[in-house]
Amino acid sequence: MERTVTVRTPESVAFQYELAGLGSRFLAVVIDILLQTLVDVVLILIVTVLIPGIIDVPKALHINPAKFAAFFGAIALVVFLLVIPFGYFIVFEAAWNGQTPGKRLLGIRVVRDGGYPIDLGSDVLRNLIRIVEAAFGYIPSAISVLLSSQNKRLGDYAAGTIVVRDRAFEVLSPQTWLQGDGIPDAPPLTPTTALTPQEWELLDRYVERRSTLPPSIAAATAARVAAMLRPKLDAQSASLSDDAVLMRLFASRR
Repeated sequence: MERTVTVRTPESVAFQYELAGLGSRFLAVVIDILLQTLVDVVLILIVTVLIPGIIDVPKALHINPAKFAAFFGAIALVVFLLVIPFGYFIVFEAAWNGQTPGKRLLGIRVVRDGGYPIDLGSDVLRNLIRIVEAAFGYIPSAISVLLSSQNKRLGDYAAGTIVVRDRAFEVLSPQTWLQGDGIPDAPPLTPTTALTPQEWELLDRYVERRSTLPPSIAAATAARVAAMLRPKLDAQSASLSDDAVLMRLFASRR
């Protein structure tokens, strides 16, 4: 059974997200582990090619070969057991707004509990907890997801995050397909007063969710968000609908 969660912004605007289930999260991890394995194989092949040259390094630097080998081995262990398995998740989720290659293929992403994009601190924390979970074969993660009302693993509890389905490319009807991404061709609206980062995030979340909301809820949400942003727009916005105001304002960021 699919689970959903409704998050409410400080401005009292509610957004609903469909939570990613255990199956999709498991498949995403499998894909990511396969990609990490491919990286491991490539690195091993590179090191194998470089070994003849590396052997001469201790002699050139007058270093004890045994100590050099021990140091090189320790570096290799850190890289293969920590940097690649866990740095992979941290780097991709930070760079791809909560997604790894596996999550992107499965159409899911990590967001903060309030529905905001994941930040670096949360990203690092949830993946440090992954080290403990991986040590037990991700069994604690699976149990936690099954028991949690928000499908949270231990890392999600620690970092204050959830994993949701990414509906950005879902086509709900032929009309939605014909409308494209909904960004109007008319000139974008440029704020006369700078919007705060929180207001831009609120606008982004409306645009992301608008096609998945029932029409009545989408209209009510657009009205609340537009009412907050209209005072920062010029007079031409008065003749536009709430949705048009928001979509043309969003277009100004392109």
